[in-house]
Amino acid sequence: MKRTFLATVVLAVCTLAFAQQPVITFEKTEHNFGQINEADGRVTTIFTFKNEGMAPLVLSNVRASCGCTTPTWTKTPVEPGQTGDITVTYNPNGRPGKFQKTITITSNASNPTTKLTIRGEVIPKTQQSINRFPQKMGEALAANTRILTYGSILNTKNITKTIEYTNNSDKDITVEVLFSDKQPWIDAQATLTTVKPKQVGQLHVNIDGSKAKVWGLENSYIYLVVDGKRMLTDDYKVTLSYTIEEDFSDVDKKTAPIMEVSTLDLNLGTIAAGSKLSKNISLKNVGVNPLNIRTIRCSAKNIKVNTPRQAIKSGKSQDVKVQVTAGQEVGTFRKQIEVISNDPAKPHTRITITWTVK
Repeated sequence: MKRTFLATVVLAVCTLAFAQQPVITFEKTEHNFGQINEADGRVTTIFTFKNEGMAPLVLSNVRASCGCTTPTWTKTPVEPGQTGDITVTYNPNGRPGKFQKTITITSNASNPTTKLTIRGEVIPKTQQSINRFPQKMGEALAANTRILTYGSILNTKNITKTIEYTNNSDKDITVEVLFSDKQPWIDAQATLTTVKPKQVGQLHVNIDGSKAKVWGLENSYIYLVVDGKRMLTDDYKVTLSYTIEEDFSDVDKKTAPIMEVSTLDLNLGTIAAGSKLSKNISLKNVGVNPLNIRTIRCSAKNIKVNTPRQAIKSGKSQDVKVQVTAGQEVGTFRKQIEVISNDPAKPHTRITITWTVK
């Protein structure tokens, strides 16, 4: 009888201890870069994780299987319900062909060891030289790429990337730049506006983070106009992919704002098909300096969120209305919104929105 009682007590203690541990979960554990050019240099992806346990989560080590892969990660404790990031950068220089690398995460979570995987294929420089301008832009113009990836740009910095283009026809052509929208933080300059046959020009595209009116991950578009013909089609489109981040290097963390969210999992309940339902999320500033909500982002078109326009003073709260318009499809749906703020400890906070359509 005593042994049975003792075993029961030990089991209960172990179960309680396990329940109070942090639990790490990832939005994704694999990333495929696809085909990347060796000449374009390093590529980067971000793995976002969440602490779904009952105690603070601490990553003690993040180790890559190869020196060509460099991880950086959230080093501060991640509170229950909060998220962190692991940024993984791969260097393709001198590594042509297919690759697969693993990143091992060690933490104090109930699952103490987790592995992430990146893979892809590096197109070598020698192969690129055979077809230097694979991207056809109409009958005459060709470019070495249609996509410029900038990665993170601090709101105090600017970065310039370059596209090379050539004239594949047998007569002179003119090349101009056309912007799809008015975006004063983007500047593009072509080195050659009149391009002779087989002549090569460069398009220098600068993104100035200090002038940006957006936050977080963005895609912008510019178009190359050939011989004055304004063809706003994919054939002439150049995509700019970048993330505007706040520079916290001069922020005093003792007086910084701290954002506290009323819930990270907002359940809107049951909605009739085609109807609307809304609930509020409360954002509170438990820090010292004013809390500024830079933006609230959501990729789902049927979700509307109002972004507070005024700073939230210390000790004050601001309600954010989340409204969902249900479609005709029945079932349970989950989407995320991202709150970007000037809280240096958690500038990005993701909130899951759940609803059921009947």
